[in-house]
Amino acid sequence: MNIKRAKEEIQNTVRAYLSRDELGAWRIPPVRQRPLLLMGPPGIGKTQIMEQIAGEMGIGLVSYTITHHTRQSALGLPFIREETFGGRTCSVTEYTMSEILASVYRTMKDTGVQEGILFLDEINCISETLAPMMLQFLQCKTFGNQRLPDGWIIAAAGNPPEYNKSVREFDVVTLDRVKRMDITADYGVWKEYAQARGIHGAILSYLDLRKEHFYAVERTADGLQFVTARGWEDLSELLLSYEALGIPADREVVGEYLQLPRITRDFADYLALYDQYRKVYHVDEILTGAWTPLVVRELSSAPFDQRLSILGLLLSRLREECRRVWELDALADALHADLAALKEVLDTAEPAAFLEERADRLRQDLARRRAAGSADRQGERLALAHLGRLEELLRHLTAAAPTDPAAAFDLLKSDFQTDVDLRAQAAAQVGGHLEQAFAFLEAALGEGQELVIFATELTAGTHTSWFIQNFGCEAYYHHNKSLLFNDTRQALLSEIAQIRRDQAPPEET
Repeated sequence: MNIKRAKEEIQNTVRAYLSRDELGAWRIPPVRQRPLLLMGPPGIGKTQIMEQIAGEMGIGLVSYTITHHTRQSALGLPFIREETFGGRTCSVTEYTMSEILASVYRTMKDTGVQEGILFLDEINCISETLAPMMLQFLQCKTFGNQRLPDGWIIAAAGNPPEYNKSVREFDVVTLDRVKRMDITADYGVWKEYAQARGIHGAILSYLDLRKEHFYAVERTADGLQFVTARGWEDLSELLLSYEALGIPADREVVGEYLQLPRITRDFADYLALYDQYRKVYHVDEILTGAWTPLVVRELSSAPFDQRLSILGLLLSRLREECRRVWELDALADALHADLAALKEVLDTAEPAAFLEERADRLRQDLARRRAAGSADRQGERLALAHLGRLEELLRHLTAAAPTDPAAAFDLLKSDFQTDVDLRAQAAAQVGGHLEQAFAFLEAALGEGQELVIFATELTAGTHTSWFIQNFGCEAYYHHNKSLLFNDTRQALLSEIAQIRRDQAPPEET
């Protein structure tokens, strides 16, 4: 199965394992709650989906790479204590708590989260001395005489032997006690994630042309050479940072992340062309309608691969802008909820104290999610933006020193209108950019297949589809109707709404 399907199945399993019947008993007794075992090639996102699931479900996550552990750290250290049996005092060997289990209890204590996932990576690379203890743990959820607390689910991941010479084959006894999922690399699924995550436009447009280069592992005389999803994502982070700092990225830099020379060379060459196209086709001018006839002719006579690269440039910028509007919209919604809650208690609450309490709650929730290992980047960005705006409102309120709660509330409403106006201005600007992008492509390419691709990518994008559903785009509706054979605007809206439900980023909690 692909990683998206695996994520859905893990979420369903977690819900089932954590559910109770009307009498409060586990629907599936802990002894029947098989550990989850994800088997698949390295770098396809097995660890990352655990972080996403914990964040989206509001549960804890404790992660360990099990190869870092010895029998002593996993089981605990022995110590001697005295006990009386049949009237006779005996010395008895017991064990301290396992470091792994202690981390679970510590997470519960620090965060207040009583349910979660204990994730053990590289499970099939454990040492020979640790193997019997791990089998006991998978079977009984105990290390020695210490038990994993109820409400915590074991998940593990491993690589097939062709990717790791250190792996141990699981026997039937072990496999018969786990819920196994075999994961495969799938570019289409990863692309959905990559668009929402803001992966560099050059990577997405390159992989659209070379889908077979998304994931590859080859055995050569020099050993294994590979390109993985993790490599593409980490390279994207570097490219985005280098661009912000004005640092060029050459073939050597690319090769630090893509460790298969033929793909390294191919992408490095493409990246150079991508940068060249960015200089020739000024995206800002295209999106504001200031393009020249020369640029139109350049694109009109360009080969198909180059046309797709220009689409990638435009889509990358539009995705970024739509995501910014989405963030402003989420912030406005959060602030509106704050004001609505304040209005309910305005007769009894002091506005500044109320906002400070809301800000403290946000800080505590963010700290709790970080400690629990369930803080995703997008959710953290929204939380930090919300917290920063509350702190600005508090400073303004303190400086203005309104005479009574009603005046304070009016001041806050006025400040909130600034956020509403900023959202509206950003949405209007992006709407204009979308219209101009369609106009430019139509002028350069007519009603060709490139326009179909462009409209389809907007539909598939998490934030672009959200934007169109909420703010509209007449050029999009027109071209979808004529090029993608949708009969009505309502059909388009339904399609976008479904995609939004399937791909929506996790909401701030």
